[in-house]
Amino acid sequence: MNIVFLDGASLPSALQRPALASHWTVRESTAPEQVVSALADAQVAITNKVKLGRAQLEQLSGLKLICVAATGYDCIDIAACRDLGITVCNAPAYSAVSVAEAVIASLFALRRHLFEYRDAASRHWPTSNHFCVHGTPILDVEGSTLGIVGRGDIGSRVARLASALGMKVIFAEHRGASTVREGYVAFEAMLRQADAISLHCPLTAQTHHLIDAAQIAQMKPGALLINTARGPLVEEQAVLDALHSGQLGGAALDVLDGEPPRAEHPYLHSQLHNLIITPHVGWASQSSVSRLKEILLGNIESFAAGKAINVVS
Repeated sequence: MNIVFLDGASLPSALQRPALASHWTVRESTAPEQVVSALADAQVAITNKVKLGRAQLEQLSGLKLICVAATGYDCIDIAACRDLGITVCNAPAYSAVSVAEAVIASLFALRRHLFEYRDAASRHWPTSNHFCVHGTPILDVEGSTLGIVGRGDIGSRVARLASALGMKVIFAEHRGASTVREGYVAFEAMLRQADAISLHCPLTAQTHHLIDAAQIAQMKPGALLINTARGPLVEEQAVLDALHSGQLGGAALDVLDGEPPRAEHPYLHSQLHNLIITPHVGWASQSSVSRLKEILLGNIESFAAGKAINVVS
């Protein structure tokens, strides 16, 4: 097989050459206008975030398999792949442990104001009249309520960890749903009840800007927002405004609307202690990366053997 990895540098360490590769190309990155030429002779494409749309796919008659190096596959035109007979495989649940731990770490950092007190130690502690320095009141994680949007592998694991910490966990029903399933609460009720909200749903037309100014206004004053899913789930200016007003007590965002972000993005220049921005690495623990590589290679081998797994199209 001629196999091309379109954005190999998106992994923190190299993917080994698949055993079935007669030709193996790892591109650091691939611009949209380079996709067709990069895959001209390929039977297998591996992509993490490089988009493959219908116009491109229709020009790639030899392409038989797309392996997405992620759980989410919104970068692929799935309908076009079905029409063209191209199999698409993803890597489900590989990063559930890593992302769930990133969420819990963010909860502790924001509830306990770790970044504010880290700075207070160097700025104010040496001149303090007392053995300690007090600032923004510290809140316990135990006893607080976590609202989770999305009950897949990651959302469920976050719920288990949060429950083990003594948090009350509630799962939100789809926004605008006419009925509420057992084990869920209405989306608006989740907004009102949660001390922290963690997003773990896919990006669709229905979830775009799932959290905007109107939703934030319904949240508890001082509640936290954590997004490790997709950047466009939240309306970025509304989050920044709510942090400045105090309606949001803090936000931890591992994803942004547009990645990489523009250099002048206001989040990147904020001096807010209660805004944590990380560069889409919640998934990237060493164990998760190892699992991802195993799944990618396994998907290729299974497809060649006629036993394709993790198929989404």
